[in-house]
Amino acid sequence: MKPKTPQSQPTAQEGSTASSRTPASFNRQILALAIPAFGALIAEPLFVMADSAIIGHLGTPQLAGLTLGSTVVQTVIGFSVFLSYSTTPAVARAFGAGNLKQAYTAGRDGLLTALLLGVLVGGILWIFAPAIVTILGGQGDVHGFGVDYLRWSMPGLPAMLAVLAAVGVLRGMQDTKTPLYVATAGAVLNAALNWVLVYPVGMGVAGSALGTSVVQWLMALVLGAMVVRGMRAHGVPFALHGSGVLGVLKVGSWLMLRTLSMRIALLATVFVATAQGAENLAAYQLVLTFFNFLAFALDSLAIAAQALLGKELGARDLTLLEERDAVVHLKNRLVRWALGFGVVTALLCPLIGFFAAPLFTADPAVQYLFARALLVVAVGQPLASYVFILDGVLIGAQDVRYLALASLVNAVVYLPMLVAVYLVFSGDATAAGFVWLWISYAIGYMGMRALTLGYRARAGVWIK
Repeated sequence: MKPKTPQSQPTAQEGSTASSRTPASFNRQILALAIPAFGALIAEPLFVMADSAIIGHLGTPQLAGLTLGSTVVQTVIGFSVFLSYSTTPAVARAFGAGNLKQAYTAGRDGLLTALLLGVLVGGILWIFAPAIVTILGGQGDVHGFGVDYLRWSMPGLPAMLAVLAAVGVLRGMQDTKTPLYVATAGAVLNAALNWVLVYPVGMGVAGSALGTSVVQWLMALVLGAMVVRGMRAHGVPFALHGSGVLGVLKVGSWLMLRTLSMRIALLATVFVATAQGAENLAAYQLVLTFFNFLAFALDSLAIAAQALLGKELGARDLTLLEERDAVVHLKNRLVRWALGFGVVTALLCPLIGFFAAPLFTADPAVQYLFARALLVVAVGQPLASYVFILDGVLIGAQDVRYLALASLVNAVVYLPMLVAVYLVFSGDATAAGFVWLWISYAIGYMGMRALTLGYRARAGVWIK
């Protein structure tokens, strides 16, 4: 099946009146965006999984070095996701208004910002790679392999960031299928090329990183060509505009603050889990892995919310009450979809916890902790789904300042919960401490996020 190019899609003006929108049409739009987005989100982690599987057969020092190097790369990518989250709503709003020239202008600004950041950050990480790997604890052979992986990944960093921005453009154009096709093809090609460079060519860890860099550039060229084609079709110049880049960075700074706050909360949770002993930490890693998998599913709905809300805000005259009500109607339908999906994922948790635990670990104690924690995760899934969808709604409305400040508040409230768990259960490798840790995160922290986001969504001030 040939992917649709953005310019071949209908404009948002077609059928944008409230009367023409039925629940069934909304449902189709949500599914059409969310299902391919979920596939693309799942495909991307396969890059790291392929690297780990290939390098793992070289030896433990090589795998440990890859772990250190890839941790740095994934951290940079995590903080750079704003390139997608800032571009999607900007493009979607212009697309909804039928202004495709402005949509591709926003896309150009996102792409150029991504390339500039990639070159700058890539150069810095290349120079300071030995020091960074040392700070992460790399020594001896592990240090050398970590530096190799990090440095050979840096030629591909501009492409990695450009892919984020280009995917944001396509999502704004209501196209999540093309990123899925490109991500899937990239994951398959990445595994094959890395194996060739690591083994027949004999480059080892460096070959794995180089292969990923090459594939990322191929992906960036395919996605970027689609954006460039649209720019040419609508007369958007290629010249760099400082105001456009600054606009992306302004939105991005708030989104990076949001990401930083959530990372701090997660790292603090790991610290408390570590203090409870090796078995609890091992179980925590397993539960977090499954929690993150569910998060991919919930995030696919959030991506649909970003694209649909952005388009809807651009297509409507928000000075009219009935037009604002139509936006609220879409938000409410997205929330209902998310809550229903949260119930489905909640039902999966006890099944995985009690019947599939032996697939993840042979340790009976870790299996027991895993199963008990997933009961807590199950209770918190509808709450998490509510949080994810409102996150997508407010990102789609470009309400990023509030999101950043709310994230800080959430982290400040969450940390005392962790302190209490740490003081009561530190050094106590029992199920009680582990369960209370997940109650704090899956219900306490997510509950705070639900309160702050829900308050904002109900207030309606984001509709502008």
